[in-house]
Amino acid sequence: MRIYKHKPFGPVNAYELGWSPVGRPVMTVHLYIIGRVMIDTGLSHMKRAVYAIARRHGLKAVLLTHYHEDHSGNAAAIKERLNIPVFAHSLTCRKMASPTRIFPYQHLMWGSADPLTPGLLPEVFNENGFSFVPIHTPGHSKDHTVFLEPRQGWLFSGDLYLSDRIKYFRADENIADQIKSLRTVLAYDFDTLFCAHRPEIENGRQCLKRKLDYLENFYGSIAELADQGMAEDRIMRVLRLKEVLSIKLMCFGNVSMKNMVRSAIESRGEVAV
Repeated sequence: MRIYKHKPFGPVNAYELGWSPVGRPVMTVHLYIIGRVMIDTGLSHMKRAVYAIARRHGLKAVLLTHYHEDHSGNAAAIKERLNIPVFAHSLTCRKMASPTRIFPYQHLMWGSADPLTPGLLPEVFNENGFSFVPIHTPGHSKDHTVFLEPRQGWLFSGDLYLSDRIKYFRADENIADQIKSLRTVLAYDFDTLFCAHRPEIENGRQCLKRKLDYLENFYGSIAELADQGMAEDRIMRVLRLKEVLSIKLMCFGNVSMKNMVRSAIESRGEVAV
């Protein structure tokens, strides 16, 4: 099953994309078109649809939030076949220069992202009256970057948000870095949150604030018990933290609540809560 939905939000065009060999996709992803700029490129399983979107809007440039294949899956093809430049953070450029090994579930849900060498993001990317300010926001990944349009009060947040209450982490996510990144972004003025998976057109700032509050409380609770000598499994029982078993099994443990607990234990003391 393929998901292809066009969602116009004034001058911002969102495209929700998803793919599954059977039934509805487990997760969809949004890419955004503003003027002739695309932010993220969606999954490679939806390559033909993304080509059509790029041509329809007369695309001039692509900005990437991070290297994960559901966000960068069509970046190499857009650059090479359509001759459209792609720009990203220096860490994204380094990560995408060679093939990235991914799990079977990632191949199934999104497909792989071909290697490419993007151009480095400038301090501000200007196009057709819009200005995009890149803000480095590590935590979900080391290279993660969001884009602020300050005059419009828009934040294109990649995977910084997802939801108010996070139920699991990838094994390489860092909760202390996420807390610091959320604090950094909340120092800016914006209201609309163009999340890659769950756009929040009104009160987007409050959505990020609720996520920050949740992570700070989670982090503090885990650190307190870990300082008492409790291990991961005991902490999860005491705090009644449950695994989403379907997700953990499908992802071979690469995505789980235990990863989130482990990150809080390993990074405790790195941020004040």
